[in-house]
Amino acid sequence: MADQIEKVTQEYDASQIQVLEGLEAVRKRPGMYIGSTSSSGLHHLVYEIVDNSIDEALAGYCTGIEVVIEPGDIIRVSDNGRGIPVDIQEQTGKSALEVVFTVLHAGGKFGGGGYKVSGGLHGVGASVVNALSEWLEVQVQKDGKVYQMKFARGEITEELTVVGQAYRTGTTVRFKPDPEMFDDTVYDYEILHTRMREQAFLNGGLTIALCDLRGETPRRDVMCYEGGIREFVSYLNKHKSPIHPEVIYLSGSKGDAMAEVALQYNDGYNETLVSFANDIHTPEGGMHETGFKTALTRVINAYGQKNNIIKGDDKVSGEDVREGISAVISVKLPEAQFEGQTKQKLGNAYIRTLVDNIVTEQLTVYFEEHPLAAKAILEKAMMANRAREAARKARESVRRKTGLESGQMPDKLQDCNERDPSLCEIYIVEGDSAAGSAIQGRDSRFQAILAMWGKMLNVEKARADKIYGNDKLYPLIVALGAGIGDEFNIEKLRYHKIIIMADADVDGSHIRTLLLTFFFRYMRPLIEKGYVYSAVPPLYKLQRGKQQRVAYSDEQRDRISAEMRGDNPNVKVDISRFKGLGEMDPHELWETTMDPEQRSLRRITLGDAILADQVFTVLMGEEVEPRRDWIEENAKYVVNLDI
Repeated sequence: MADQIEKVTQEYDASQIQVLEGLEAVRKRPGMYIGSTSSSGLHHLVYEIVDNSIDEALAGYCTGIEVVIEPGDIIRVSDNGRGIPVDIQEQTGKSALEVVFTVLHAGGKFGGGGYKVSGGLHGVGASVVNALSEWLEVQVQKDGKVYQMKFARGEITEELTVVGQAYRTGTTVRFKPDPEMFDDTVYDYEILHTRMREQAFLNGGLTIALCDLRGETPRRDVMCYEGGIREFVSYLNKHKSPIHPEVIYLSGSKGDAMAEVALQYNDGYNETLVSFANDIHTPEGGMHETGFKTALTRVINAYGQKNNIIKGDDKVSGEDVREGISAVISVKLPEAQFEGQTKQKLGNAYIRTLVDNIVTEQLTVYFEEHPLAAKAILEKAMMANRAREAARKARESVRRKTGLESGQMPDKLQDCNERDPSLCEIYIVEGDSAAGSAIQGRDSRFQAILAMWGKMLNVEKARADKIYGNDKLYPLIVALGAGIGDEFNIEKLRYHKIIIMADADVDGSHIRTLLLTFFFRYMRPLIEKGYVYSAVPPLYKLQRGKQQRVAYSDEQRDRISAEMRGDNPNVKVDISRFKGLGEMDPHELWETTMDPEQRSLRRITLGDAILADQVFTVLMGEEVEPRRDWIEENAKYVVNLDI
């Protein structure tokens, strides 16, 4: 990757650091700078420092980065770049290193002299991390010397001094997140591992090492992918069956902007499209994705018509040509413009043209040179087209039979009285007996109940045409009111809390997994917006005389039992295990599982869409071997399994 980015300047000094504004507000409003003070914000501190090192790699001056979690959740990030400048910055009369770590919007990215392409704003990240750290220290190896400076909560505690002789160049930053600023300061290795692996894929040839020194057994992962995003696509398809042997790679540049695309089709039905701009994930897409999708559809249709496989005016749609695709789009550009409320969408219009041109020209040539792969991809798209047409007919047929157009709701739905979706919630309940208790126990003003029965369709192994006619899933689609797949419209959603209520046993877990697979594959915005929950019914009922309490875990059962015995350890406390929701009477179900004042709900979140895609593929897909391996690997985490 580094050789594709123009080396902008050999010298990186204080003249390239520009100051835009001060740092006062960061500790008062940390969420404005790192998103939140929860786990995501805590991990974001690491990303900010690592991004600065990656910017050095993008400019061609860094080949290795090491991230270490030290005991006490102290973070150390080291690189072998040029080292942050230490000479005097003209605007402030202070050392450039001091400016970078104490002034917001100070960095080498603003004037275009330090970096032509960068992921973040070097200095914004460093100064924000400094402000939100209990302490931070930085060492720079540069010009044969080791420079050191120390801070506490953004304030200087040790001025810039020379502490030794250097034999290489680079920067090392150590910091301890401030517990006054964060809900929790414990780092999750897997979250950091996922991010570092992603960055290694996006910067082919760059070595990123992650090490965890907490606990008795240190863990270390070293990631370097010479194949770059080609290997990223292979990783996405790890548990899937490709329909052509090699990953297709396309790349090109214009001026200071460059784009690369890697793709490979598998025999599944789901689209996995991951895009980045300057190494920043863009989950809401943007111009680079638009250019790719438009060109892909055009090239595949043109190939089919040229070779007389697609007849006359028949064409395959964009949705058809992306069925079963795993693709990564990565663009690097100066002055990236991110749009949307969450800044997760790329807005630079000229990037659409660049990506469109690259894909159109190079994929056309690839298809001519690899006719077997081209034919397999085209046949896959045409099968998807036929299935989509079958799905349309099935949808229309069901609409006619059910009177959907007249707004008729399913028989199994007991709706609520409220019509404002933001105030409404729907319980999806397995079994008629449990649903009966839920209907009697609910607050009908805002709680709807939809009864499900038996095992439903595993959508991981089915196309949309099988879903519309499915007697288990179609009532759910109608009740939610937002459609599925490419027709899904979250504005039409009838409930903003969708609560899965199933028994706390193996069958209940299977039902939850089937429903979550359906939501993830066909209604993903529900999960992304945080509208999907899992109810947490109690496991035990404890009774001493007329006193009754419930427990949601073995630990809570033992604690409550001890509390109920009090000073008389020999008194009898009757403990019974709830065998299922169906045996709870309505008031028990309301008090323990449905009353908003007392219930426990687990919100289903999508922290890592790529990992979620792989887990659903492994657990619900056709391949048996990966599922067996996953179960064997994760069985050690099962603490208490009732057979």
